[in-house]
Amino acid sequence: MSVPIPGKSSWPELVGVNATLAATAIAHDRPDVAVEVLPPGAPVIPDFNPARVRVFIDNNNLVAKVPVIG
Repeated sequence: MSVPIPGKSSWPELVGVNATLAATAIAHDRPDVAVEVLPPGAPVIPDFNPARVRVFIDNNNLVAKVPVIG
């Protein structure tokens, strides 16, 4: 059983930021999680994964929703 590393669990300040910059910032803050950048309309499985952050972007490659752990 893994023990989560304490740290940030959401990044509201990244909404509207370029996807690459946002993914880099999240990876810097939480190197223990995988960052997934997802384009508009990408299919996702509605599961919870404490080792993942999904970054939903718009058609301009900007973060569209607050990235959160899960």
